[in-house]
Parts: sequence; structure tokens; C-alpha cells
Amino acid sequence: MPAPRTVLLTGAAGGLGTLMRDLLPDYGYELRLLDLRPIEGEPDAIVADLADKEAVREAVRGVDAIIHLAGISLEAPFEKILKANIEGTYHLYEAAREEGVRRIVFASSNHAVGYTPRPRGDDPLIPVDTPRRPDTFYGLSKSFGEDLAQFYWDKHGLETVSVRIGSCFPEPTSVRMLSVWMSPADGARLLHAALTAENVGHTVVYGSSANTRLWWDLGTARALGYDPQDDSEPYAEKLIAEQGELDPENPAHACLGGHFTTEPPIWPY
Repeated sequence: MPAPRTVLLTGAAGGLGTLMRDLLPDYGYELRLLDLRPIEGEPDAIVADLADKEAVREAVRGVDAIIHLAGISLEAPFEKILKANIEGTYHLYEAAREEGVRRIVFASSNHAVGYTPRPRGDDPLIPVDTPRRPDTFYGLSKSFGEDLAQFYWDKHGLETVSVRIGSCFPEPTSVRMLSVWMSPADGARLLHAALTAENVGHTVVYGSSANTRLWWDLGTARALGYDPQDDSEPYAEKLIAEQGELDPENPAHACLGGHFTTEPPIWPY
């Protein structure tokens, strides 16, 4: 499809949102920014809670597409996850349906399948149709988001690319991240492909760079036109020297979700 001109970026003050605010305009997008808190240097950003249906609908009005990054990105009590990630995502989809927006890119997560055993040796890469096995209430909310996206496509014709994001940072910071890292530049490439690919219906993809130690299959992402350019391998020697190789006997190293399956980091707010 033609590149959307105006894109609503929710969660624009977050870590990934901040990276994409800098990179996506180079693809020709005019970003409308939304977050729960003000964004320094962005006086026109919309400050709104996804619980506020009217504010969400106003934010959605007139945009060509939505990149939905907002919400709690770590583990939290279910009541908080319910409000921010489940009800908030529903409000966004309803607003998109009401305003006639035809494409959403939804930030899902590898934690929707976090209890999936990681590949070892010659094991095949993990496909996108592997059974969902969320590792936290956070991962459970991302499973819900994928199902919500499928429902809105089947019932309302609203297209979504659900991106099971690994870890998008300027460089990997752990040995596990060598397998799931997505460089910011590749993150922008993937979001651009998700916004512009034809006839996506509801497509689930994994979000990472073309890492030498990759655990999952990037086939559906590549089918959108995604051509990752980066690899975590240049960081491997240093990280392994500092942290050691992953230990298959360590429960935190056994599954795709890593320490989210054993001691998940807790949302601080």
C-alpha cells in the first residue's frame, strides 16, 4: 500500500518510541505523538491516557495508520496490566474502527511465547505459529492484543501487523539478547515494511535483526519487505567474556522469555 503520510505513534515517550521518533521521519512519515506523560522538546505531543476513550478517538482522528507502542512493558499486577494493555488496546482499536483507520502496527512481544523452549544446536527456528505460551501477565496481554487484532481484521477489515519484538536497544546488553536483538535502524525498517506492505490482514512477525544466533523465523517479516541489515555478532565476544554462555540447566536460560519466566522485571510506576 502507499506509504501512510500521518502516523499516530502511541507510547512515544518510551524507550522504543523515542528511538522511532528520530528514525521514522526519514521514511517520510509525519508523526502524531501520544503518551501518558509530556515529551520533552515535543510541545505538540498529545498527553492522554488510553483509558480516556474520547481523548483516544480525538488522537486517532485523521491519521492514516497507527503504531501502537503504549502500555506497560514489564511485569505488573494484573489489574494494572488489564487497564493499560488490555482495555487500553481495545479502546485504541475501537477508535481506529470508528475513525476509519485501516492499518495498525501492534507492538506484541516475544513474551507472548516466552515459555517456548529456545532452540539449541540444530533445532529449527521458532515459527510464528508456535503455540502461544505467555510468561507473565505482560506476555498474556500481548497474546490478547494479537487475538484482538485478528478479531478486528475478521469482523471489521482493520489490518494489523503484530510484531513480537525482541529487544530494541542501540546495542545488545546480554548474551540472551544476542539472539533476540533488533537494532534501532532495523526496527525502523521493520515498522516501515509493516506500514506499507500490501494485504497483510492480520500478520504476526518476529522483530529482530538478522542475528547469527537467531532463535526465531523471520520469514513472515521478510515477506512484508523487511530486509534487516544488522547482526548482534560483533558484540558477542565481549558479552560472553563478561557473562558466560547460556547455561541449559539454568531455568532462566531455557526458554525464549529468559528471566521473565523466573524473576520478571517489575514495572516501577
